[in-house]
Amino acid sequence: MPVSEQLQAVRDRAEGGKSLKIDSESPSPKDALAFAKDHGVRMVDLKFTDLPGTWQHMSMSLRSLSEGDFTDGLGFDGSSIRGFQHIAESDMLLMIDPATAFIDPFYAEKTLSVICNIIDPITREAYTRDPRYVAQKAEHHLAASGIADVAYFGPEAEFYIFDHVAFDQQNHMAYYEVDSEEAYWNVGKGFREGGNLGHKPRSQEGYFPAPPLDTLADLRALMVMVLEALDIATEFHHHEVGGPGQAEIDLRFAPLLKMADTLMTHKYVIKNTARAAGKSATFIPKPIYEENGSGMHVHQSLWKSGETLMFDRDGYAFLSDLALSYAAGILEHGRALMAFCAPTTNSYRRLVPGYEAPVNLVHSKRNRSAAVRIPMYLASPKAKRIEFRPPDPLANPYLAFSALLMAGLDGVERGLKPTDPVDVDLFELSDYELRKIKNVPGSLAEAMDALEADHEFLLKGDVFTQDLLDHWIEYKRAEAKQVDLRPHPWEFPLYYDG
Repeated sequence: MPVSEQLQAVRDRAEGGKSLKIDSESPSPKDALAFAKDHGVRMVDLKFTDLPGTWQHMSMSLRSLSEGDFTDGLGFDGSSIRGFQHIAESDMLLMIDPATAFIDPFYAEKTLSVICNIIDPITREAYTRDPRYVAQKAEHHLAASGIADVAYFGPEAEFYIFDHVAFDQQNHMAYYEVDSEEAYWNVGKGFREGGNLGHKPRSQEGYFPAPPLDTLADLRALMVMVLEALDIATEFHHHEVGGPGQAEIDLRFAPLLKMADTLMTHKYVIKNTARAAGKSATFIPKPIYEENGSGMHVHQSLWKSGETLMFDRDGYAFLSDLALSYAAGILEHGRALMAFCAPTTNSYRRLVPGYEAPVNLVHSKRNRSAAVRIPMYLASPKAKRIEFRPPDPLANPYLAFSALLMAGLDGVERGLKPTDPVDVDLFELSDYELRKIKNVPGSLAEAMDALEADHEFLLKGDVFTQDLLDHWIEYKRAEAKQVDLRPHPWEFPLYYDG
């Protein structure tokens, strides 16, 4: 299908009038099948998340899906999925969650998409390396703690939209190349067959320019329309600081598990809507040298019986003692948290001291240079929350949100208090003053060291298991080694003639 037709098909489904998301709070398998038939569905897409945090899927005809499959499960090979089973124990089952059903707007045939949990076919027990199960256990642990009954999360996942991307790696060569119609490096030349119309944001000046500088507003608006058709509540969408195509679409806060499901869907919608428009969207944290990286600031709050636990009019930045202890827990475990919140080697191209990156493990109101910021936009108690700024959007949301909740709860349970807030621009402090402040790790390997040294808080309530943590560390150390073994392109101009 030509690009223009693909884009129109996505737009037609977003504007179709019917909600593309099942609307029942607790739908049964019968409800999900009736929803599919009401929409003229022909295919079913079974989605689940691998350990690193990417959706995997397999599909089947709706005629082949029965109510019994929702309780019996559907088999697949777990040994072929990253971070899952060995080949000798590869058989696994997908268990459909009917509450996640939606009409997928990106397939030519009408398709019902559902998110699945994973269980062992022999024991019928939930699979401990299933990231979604970790998030479910985290919510159960919160309720059992008696501290709160819901944890709300609101991530801001930034991303880049490119018109061209190419990369390759061989024994004797390596390169990557991205390009954007908006890129300042194209200001002096023609851009593809359309020519050069000027109006390109300057480097690091992409924040909030109006069209024609912002060429992506219509595309972001369509992404929002698709998300809303899936009953995903959004807030602002805008161009971000990175001049060559950086963007952000904010999501309305939701409980932990629902938000993790929502963020997976959000990324899917952004990447596929961009693809339908003949562009490529990426959540890689640092795709362009000397441009702002893509972070994922995560807003968090605890509630009980419909009331926030975060607000105190007499507290620092209107935070309650509980909220300050929650923040202290995150700061206490901040280095270990980065193993899940910034889980790639590229994450640490963004998290570099001295640049506009939230690497300092302190808290502050309004201050975007601190790892924990307390937003001060509104005085309403319901709006009070903390924001953890170091994560990036390659984090597996089920694991990252669960780890953040466990760190915060550990702070509450132990009555931790953060050190004095730092309400100055951390980037203007002297080297001597900065040396007194704890930083996030400087590399993926350091983050794994931190997790090995500090993970007992994650094991409470069996939310994370030692097996999952050991496997995660092993998997990520292998990733880091793959990068360490390869020459870096910049080493050639530095050292070739030495």
